[in-house]
Amino acid sequence: MIETNLAQTVNATNDSGSAYDTNVKYLLADKQILSRILKYTVGEFREMDIGDIIVCIGDDIEIGTRPVDAGLSNLGRVKGTITEDNIPGEGIIYYDIRFTAYLKEKEMKILINIEAQKSTDSGKLGYHLENRIVFYLARMISAQKQTEFFHSDFDNLKKVRSIWICMDSGETEDSIEEIGFDSKTVFGNKRNSYHTDLMKGIIVNIRSGSDSPSGKVIKKSKNVLIAMLEELVSRKNASEKKRILADEYGMTMTTELERRIQIMCNWSESIRERARREGRIEGRIEGRIEGRIEGKTEARIEAVERMIRVNITREQILSMGYTEAEYEKAEGELFANA
Repeated sequence: MIETNLAQTVNATNDSGSAYDTNVKYLLADKQILSRILKYTVGEFREMDIGDIIVCIGDDIEIGTRPVDAGLSNLGRVKGTITEDNIPGEGIIYYDIRFTAYLKEKEMKILINIEAQKSTDSGKLGYHLENRIVFYLARMISAQKQTEFFHSDFDNLKKVRSIWICMDSGETEDSIEEIGFDSKTVFGNKRNSYHTDLMKGIIVNIRSGSDSPSGKVIKKSKNVLIAMLEELVSRKNASEKKRILADEYGMTMTTELERRIQIMCNWSESIRERARREGRIEGRIEGRIEGRIEGKTEARIEAVERMIRVNITREQILSMGYTEAEYEKAEGELFANA
């Protein structure tokens, strides 16, 4: 049986030129993963089948990754060539993943951005993540000028959705948050107020793998999307991940998806082995240092003992650079052995 694009991806050998976080982004950019993210985070797709959502992500597929097997032509990853946003006077920002989704029946076009975020700690980031999300949404709106609408035709603005997969939540903090704005009447009774949901940010909080650092197994999330994403970044080996994604989530193991899973698992193991190796080296170094310090301390106390035996005074010993504690310990040991 010919392996599909997703399956061969997981089995491929380690690519030393790739980084772990880069492969996470490639995994998230796979259309099978993207379709599930859209279904569980973007309201317009909530009632749709996964297969129909995949078709909505259709036109910007990288042709080189499209499999030959019949029925698989819509699987693969999103093309990553439009991730730079450069607006004159506003600077450049880079998106992890950006693509367009089309709802043909509703004649709707939605601009999607997905970010893989390791930390949400404002102390580490130097800012609150929510403010960055608002900035990204604003840029996705302003960038539509002269592309999606011209002059003052603001009703042609397309909806934007910025979805953040955050990977540092605690054991009980798996959750999905939504950031947006809407209008409300704060005085009076105005009718037919225009409803807008142009901008929405979604934060998907997943726990750092299916296993906690302490080794305690974290209970499977009740949310389908979070549970699936946690499997992707878990410490399980590639074969187990492939089995779970296929059996429990109905995914087809394409070459690209399998290769990326394999690379990520290899990098995970490499990182853990490096940490173990550095820990062993650090432990040996610390042990040597502690041994040297301990030996040096014992030698100093023995020197004080010898001086006390030949009747050198306390003041003279302390004047040589020895401490009160060293003198008292040496004196105590002499009396104890007397």
